[in-house]
Order: sequence, then structure tokens, then C-alpha cells
Amino acid sequence: MTRQEVIMKAVEGRITWIQAADILHLTARHLRRLRERFESLGSRGLLDGRSGSEKTTRIPEDVLREVCRLKRQVYPDFSVRHFHEQLIGKHGMTLSYTWTKEVLQSAGIVPKERGRGRYRRRRERRAMVGMLLHLDASTHPWLPGLPSQDLVVMLDDADGRILFARFFEQEGTRSTLVALKHVLLRWGRFCELYTDRGSHFCHTTRSEAGPDAVQQGQVTRALRSLGIRHILARSPEARGRSERAFGTIQGRLPQELRVAGVQGYAAANDYLEASFVPDFNRRFTVKPKEAESAFTSLAGFDAELVLSAHHERVVRNDHTVTLAQLVFQLPPSKDRVSFARCPVTIHEFLDGTWGVSFQGKVLARYDQDGQLQPKARRPEKAA
Repeated sequence: MTRQEVIMKAVEGRITWIQAADILHLTARHLRRLRERFESLGSRGLLDGRSGSEKTTRIPEDVLREVCRLKRQVYPDFSVRHFHEQLIGKHGMTLSYTWTKEVLQSAGIVPKERGRGRYRRRRERRAMVGMLLHLDASTHPWLPGLPSQDLVVMLDDADGRILFARFFEQEGTRSTLVALKHVLLRWGRFCELYTDRGSHFCHTTRSEAGPDAVQQGQVTRALRSLGIRHILARSPEARGRSERAFGTIQGRLPQELRVAGVQGYAAANDYLEASFVPDFNRRFTVKPKEAESAFTSLAGFDAELVLSAHHERVVRNDHTVTLAQLVFQLPPSKDRVSFARCPVTIHEFLDGTWGVSFQGKVLARYDQDGQLQPKARRPEKAA
């Protein structure tokens, strides 16, 4: 331990001052002088004072003890940055972030950061919002005592703003389509989507050979229909922007959920939408280089049909199609006498219902059990 770390343990009362003198191999008289200098000048008082530089008055010892107490007893699972924000916003302290971090590290309450590793070149952000979106998920013990779920997040590369965040039991095709539908309906169509190489994003026939050149998955089909380019990352470092965002989220969200008393994932989703995401965007969103937006209108696309799971089938002679032990009976149509032996598409919608379409037109809709739903009547015109 350093001299400052030993002094901090003595200040907190974790060891006696006599024990601190024994550890530092100092006399009790000299340690008493160090204690007085530390109480008046802070950590600078422990340095050699023969340089002639003038020392300024530092933080009182009672404030230092209170900071350590709050971190140990009230905010043990908060990151240093998150904890510092609580000191400023809720406890009225005017302390710098650097001072807070140094004190907590000296007291052994938080570990010192590891080295940064080898050099990597920074990838510049896209110039406008809507040019590139990151989609990723993180499995984490978000709520103690409950099974871990995946937090699916979509954020914009240009400004780092979270556009979608929601908990799912498991990341997959459905969670991806839900995220895409939310963003497309609220902001419009974007240019590129950056993801990892999960099995719901791409298929790899040969191990270590990379993804197949031609992809036929549900997500790939939906993106191709919308004209959105799909970029597959080659390593976690390549997705550094989303990885760093999840590092911040993991260091804040579980603690905020605990303080807010959230008990279930449904309530956690409400907290995400109402509190966490707006606060995250307010704190961490940066200004893009260009003020314009690359999001475009979704006109000409039926988002519900495109962002559903597609299953190709051929109609039987009795005008039925089957999928997953469900039998869908096609009703009579005014547009065509018979659909027997016609290729149709069974749509598995995001709300769990089903539909059957022919050449882009929905023929019928069904509930979760495959029962035909009546067609919605159009509102009558006023006389």
C-alpha cells in the first residue's frame, strides 16, 4: 500500500493511527504531523513540502469521511461517475470528479483502472443521424433474484442517442424485428445497420469460414426489402461504440432500478422509456457534424408485413395452408375464384397473430390459435 492509502484507512477508522505508524515505519510524533497536514491540505499534504510551492486549503476531513460512507453504505454498486453525480445532485456537495475518484481509490473502495491495452485507431462517427445504427444486446443480472434477460438497444452512430431499449427473455429474430419496427415507424428508414454475427443475423455453413455470401434469414430479408445495408462486425472491438454504451448502461441501470424499487421486467421497460433512456440521451448524446437527418419516409412500405416472419407455402386443393401444426383456412375471395396450388406467404406478426398474403396482398388474418378473424369494417361515410 502507498502512504496515502494507509493514511486513508486510518482516517476511516479501519486501522488505528498507531497501526498506521507501524505499517509506514514512522514514529507516532511524525505520523501526528502527517495527520495534521492531511486534514488541512488533503493528499497534497503528504508530499514533500521542500519544493517551495504554496499549498491551498483542501476538503475537510468530515466531508471526506462522509463521501467514503456514502459510497460504502448507500451507493456500493454505483460507478464513480454515477456516484459523483449523486453527490452533486442529491447531497449538495461541490466536489470534483477527479478528487472523488482519487479519494475512493486511495481508500481502497474502488479499484484502480487497468491499462488501456494496445493502440487502436478511432473510427470517426457518421456525419448525420440515420446513416448508421448499432443494434446489440446484453445479458446481465439487471434485477436481483430474477432470471437474467437480454437488454436490446439500438443507438445512432452519429450522436450516440438511444433510439430503442427493451428487455426480452432472449435476443433473437423477434426482438430484432420489434426494434426495427419501433425505429422505422418513429424516425423513418435509415441507411445501414451494424450488428454482430449472431445466428439470427447470419448463417455460417462452415466453421471459421465466415458468414455465407448469400443470406436468407428473416432479418436479412426484411432489411433487403427496405433497402437497408446490413454490416456484420468481425470482432467485439469493431463494435466499440455499442460496447462502450453497454458498459455505461451496465454501470448505471441496475443501480437505478434498485433505488427506484423496480421489481419486474415489465416495470423495468416502463422505467427505461420514461426515465433512463431520456436521461442517458441528455447526458451522453453528442452533436453530429451535420444538422440534417438521413432518415427517410417509409412511404410505399407496409411495415407490418415486411417486419413479420415469412413462411412460404403452397395452397392445398381444400384452400388450406399449414404451419407449426396450425391449419389456416382461406376464405372465399372476390378477386380470384381459386387459390389452389398458388404460392402464398404466411406472416407471423409481432403480436403473435397470423396472416396469409398473395402477391403482397393480405388474404386473411388469424388469431394465435389459427382461427379466422373477421375483416374490420370501414367506417361509413356521413350522409
